[in-house]
Amino acid sequence: MTDFSQLFMYIPGIIIFLVGSGQVRRWLRVHRSGYCVDVNVVSCSHVVKKDKKDREVYNYYNVTVEYRNPETNHTERQAIKSPTEFAVGQQIRMFRDKDSEKNALTEDEGEFLFHPWVTMIGGALLIILALMENQGREVEAMLCLAIIFVGAGADLLVNYFSLKRRGLQEITAEITDIYTRQISKESKILKGAKFTYYPIVRYELDGRPNIRRCNINSSGQNTFKKGDTMKLWYDPGTRAVLEKHARPGVAVAGVILTVIGLLAGLSILSVVL
Repeated sequence: MTDFSQLFMYIPGIIIFLVGSGQVRRWLRVHRSGYCVDVNVVSCSHVVKKDKKDREVYNYYNVTVEYRNPETNHTERQAIKSPTEFAVGQQIRMFRDKDSEKNALTEDEGEFLFHPWVTMIGGALLIILALMENQGREVEAMLCLAIIFVGAGADLLVNYFSLKRRGLQEITAEITDIYTRQISKESKILKGAKFTYYPIVRYELDGRPNIRRCNINSSGQNTFKKGDTMKLWYDPGTRAVLEKHARPGVAVAGVILTVIGLLAGLSILSVVL
């Protein structure tokens, strides 16, 4: 095996670990927040600043939100820098960090297919697996693989049954607009600009209208159409609106991955013993 192919084996684990670590940071920020309030987006503007050499130094969205302060019970407005663009009128959640007392906006953090910690640890195990494989330590590599499969399968099962227990209520939402985000420009190498399309929906909750730019997206321009309806799910416990519910396919995938991991573990025992 060449040196290049050995290094290439680390790439999937590194990518998954970095994605997972970013999700963990957001997860920790949410769970250590001083308070969480629902806010309405009043305005959202894109801010890009460059230096004298035309190098980008700032790229963020200046989002103005309106909310009722839980400490004073007064309606307030606040401008917050965010890496995410939100639709005007969209209802999202704002968190205050206990340590810095700074507010941060976030869309729902409870819709990860895999828990952020599981994703990050899985990426670390893939890196270790590549290391063991390159060193010719087949037993240790197989052990890492078995743990990855069992962990991923168990997490999918926990995800499914936890959503099942939350008693999600179905909401019918109407697509009122399509948000278009350009993800790449046309170049000599890449023919044609690339876009991603997100549905903006309106639905009623507790007798008041809500607007939401969904995380569900498509690269196809005609995937979502104005006037069509789609399903959302309301969690009465957390008052969060989710785009996903307990899907049987997730449970089936969890069982399959767990069984594969257990079989891999049994094969390791047969080799060791």
